[in-house]
Amino acid sequence: MKPETSDPRVEHAASLIRNVPDFPKPGIQFKDITPLLGDSGAFEGVIDVLAESAPAGIDAVCGVESRGFLFGAPLALRLGVGFVPIRKPGKLPGTVVEEHFDLEYGSSVLAMHIDGIQAGQRVLLVDDLLATGGTLCASGKLIHRLGAEVAQVQVVIELADLGGRANLATCGLNEVLALLQTP
Repeated sequence: MKPETSDPRVEHAASLIRNVPDFPKPGIQFKDITPLLGDSGAFEGVIDVLAESAPAGIDAVCGVESRGFLFGAPLALRLGVGFVPIRKPGKLPGTVVEEHFDLEYGSSVLAMHIDGIQAGQRVLLVDDLLATGGTLCASGKLIHRLGAEVAQVQVVIELADLGGRANLATCGLNEVLALLQTP
C-alpha cells in the first residue's frame, strides 16, 4: 500500500495494516485495520489527517456500517458535527429510507433515518475501504434522496485496481480522498 500523501502519520498507519489472504473467502486479500485501531497514536493520526482534509462547511458525517463507524464517529467529534450511521436494514428504529445495490459478490441494502440529515446540508461520507464503490454509491444515493450534498467521500484504504473511484464518479461522487492506495 502506498500513502496518497507523504504525511508520516499516514505512513505509520500504512505500516500497521496487514493483509489476510483468503478472508472472508478464497481469493480475497482482506485489509485488517485492527492493528491500526489498537495503536492509539496511529489511530489519532488518521483521524487528524482526515479532519484536516475535510472540506469547509461540513454539517454532518455519515459513516457506513460497520467499519465506517470506527472512523466516522471520532471524525465527527473532531469536526464538531453530528454523526449519522448508515446501516443494514432492520438495525435502525424509526422511519428509514433504504437503497438496494449490487456488490461484487451479491446484493445488499443500506438504510438511514429519514431525519438523520436535513435537506441542504453538506455531508462527509466516511468508510474504511473503497473497493468497487457499490456501498459508497448506495450511501451517496441515500444522502441525495434526503436532499443533502456529499461534499467529500473519505476512506482510509482504496483498492485502486478495482475501479471504485470511477464507479463513484458515475454516482456523482467526485470528491474522493483515500489515505492509502493499493497499486
